[in-house]
Amino acid sequence: MDYVKPAEVLESMVEAGTAKAEMNATQMLLRGFLGGGILAFATTLAYTATTQTAIPLAGAVVFPIGFVIIVLLGLELVTGSFALIPLSVFERKTSVSRMLANYGLVIIGHLIGCAVYAALYGMAVTKMGTEMTNPLAQMLIQVSETKTLGYHKLGFNGIILVFIKAILCNWMVTLGVVMAMTSKSTLGKIVAMWLPILMFFEQGFEHAVVNMFVIPAGMMLGADVTVADWWLWNQIPVLLGNFVGGALFTGFMFYWSHNKKKDSESPALQAGLPTTPALAAEKSGL
Repeated sequence: MDYVKPAEVLESMVEAGTAKAEMNATQMLLRGFLGGGILAFATTLAYTATTQTAIPLAGAVVFPIGFVIIVLLGLELVTGSFALIPLSVFERKTSVSRMLANYGLVIIGHLIGCAVYAALYGMAVTKMGTEMTNPLAQMLIQVSETKTLGYHKLGFNGIILVFIKAILCNWMVTLGVVMAMTSKSTLGKIVAMWLPILMFFEQGFEHAVVNMFVIPAGMMLGADVTVADWWLWNQIPVLLGNFVGGALFTGFMFYWSHNKKKDSESPALQAGLPTTPALAAEKSGL
């Protein structure tokens, strides 16, 4: 049997988070670059499938290909790390500074990788700028404006909406990372991680790394979007929402539901912190 039990998956999550945090800067940048570029490839593949079939579900079915490649090759996707590294920090296997360094460097890698692919893809799909009517180019422009100006029109409600959609997105994306750990076989990993990724993409939720490609690509092709529009109305709230969705709904909820450590082994007690109301009262002399 190649099935891995949840308790073992939890151990793998903490170990993976520690390994990611302890990589050197060059590895983080390069793996982030490759992760961003490959996810951008998968995004344009999904848009191609949607354009050719006029069935959005077709795009969602093929999009997980990029995610599979990233996970199987051990590349970096900051949204996936949002569920893993916080657990390693909580278990005191790494530090908050190492976690933030990973996130910062990997995001820089993603931005460069996505920008490179956006520039190359834009030249390819428009035949070096001579065919701007290509449906895929127009789709990128439309998506870029929808993901920024569409929220801008709603004002503060737009910020809340994009934040919520980002939470929902990364709940599923990080679940894909965890699901890949439930099998020891390559085929099992692929099937397991495919399912939640398909769910997020089909429902149009907001993924920070996908947006690092889609929005700049649309801007390069002529979308009426500024850098301020990109970051204020999408990228920043999406990164924050993705972090909440990954860390809370997948990382810590899975941890709390499957952690079998005794109270005496918990990080809270090791730090001398009370873990129950009774212990708190005793510690405070009440």
